[in-house]
Amino acid sequence: MGRQIRPGCDIVNLDQYNQCKIMDRDWVSAEEAMDRLGVRSQTLYAYVSRGRIEARPDPADPRRSRYRLADIDGLAQRKQRGRKASEVAAGAIAWGEPVLASAITTVAGGRLFYRGRDAVDLSETETLESVARLLRGGHGASLKTAPPALPPGGQSLRERLFSALSARAGMDPPSRGRAALALAVEAVGLLDLVADAAAGAAGEGPIHRRIATAWGKPEAADFIRRQLVLLADHELNASTFAARVTASTGASLAASALSGLCALSGPLHGGMAGRVINLVEEARRIGPEATVAGRIARAGPTPGFGHPLYPDGDPRAAALLAAFEPPPEYAALQVAVESMTGEAANVDFAVTALSARFGLPADAPFALFAVARTAGWLAHAVEQVQTGALIRPRARYIGEAPPA
Repeated sequence: MGRQIRPGCDIVNLDQYNQCKIMDRDWVSAEEAMDRLGVRSQTLYAYVSRGRIEARPDPADPRRSRYRLADIDGLAQRKQRGRKASEVAAGAIAWGEPVLASAITTVAGGRLFYRGRDAVDLSETETLESVARLLRGGHGASLKTAPPALPPGGQSLRERLFSALSARAGMDPPSRGRAALALAVEAVGLLDLVADAAAGAAGEGPIHRRIATAWGKPEAADFIRRQLVLLADHELNASTFAARVTASTGASLAASALSGLCALSGPLHGGMAGRVINLVEEARRIGPEATVAGRIARAGPTPGFGHPLYPDGDPRAAALLAAFEPPPEYAALQVAVESMTGEAANVDFAVTALSARFGLPADAPFALFAVARTAGWLAHAVEQVQTGALIRPRARYIGEAPPA
């Protein structure tokens, strides 16, 4: 019983002995994995979250994880040798190489830029409307649109958002062949429509104030403004890519925005707030340290923390969290996760904490995300329409071989 097959691996029975032998041979520690790959811990965790490296709890210490050696060696070999064009294209789909040209947004040096301007700096002073004009490439002058119409009714914020864009997508003209100014005016009207749908009432004045007033939280207006600016666009994420694919067919701007909204509704995108809330509830029941330890033992990502594009921390989250004091349970969870995993809070955690701090409606994180990102979807749709190109990638077939 006292024998050791490696430090910290006690032999309790035959199964334990066999499991330790397998872990010794086929699985390595985080330190060895990082050394073989030449990366930091944040990058290793990103590989695990993307499914590129399998991780399992260490049988000797469930608080730690061990990583499949075959996955690590294969990844290291791919980094060392040149890849075929088909392999590059396949890797580009998930956090890989850029796949199309855009002058709207980029992430560089751990910072987010809208047409060359730092998004964090813009969040200090700008409104969503002014940032939307910037994203579209406008000169900054406000465009006049028709008076706002009453938004569609609905039992929930999400229902109103989908109803508003669905109705417009069913009747608006195609975007292909139309003048850039006409598209810009239409984009302004659509952004107002989405904002009013989130608010639940048509209004005047800046979008952030309209929403805060309609929700009965005027004291949250400036914090909502900051959040809207920081979330207005994020390069070629899943929802933006969906919007650009739709726009590339010549469909209406409303149809493109609706495609973006559909993609945003998934639990791995705009639905992350719900997963953060569940994590906070778990921390309330068993404590933040135990909650994080459980996540580490399961070798799974922690909702609301870490981001593949920001290995040193999400600047959007840092800027937003610095503007207000999160609720105590959020602050305690943040400390526990960052100290135990080294992963910093991302914007999903920040917007969820903001909604909790001001008592915003239950689906406020998703609604505000949708309103903000509508500005980006429309800018990308207009840019895509102007290229005149259809986005039509090829599939790498892996099914049964066709007959000769």
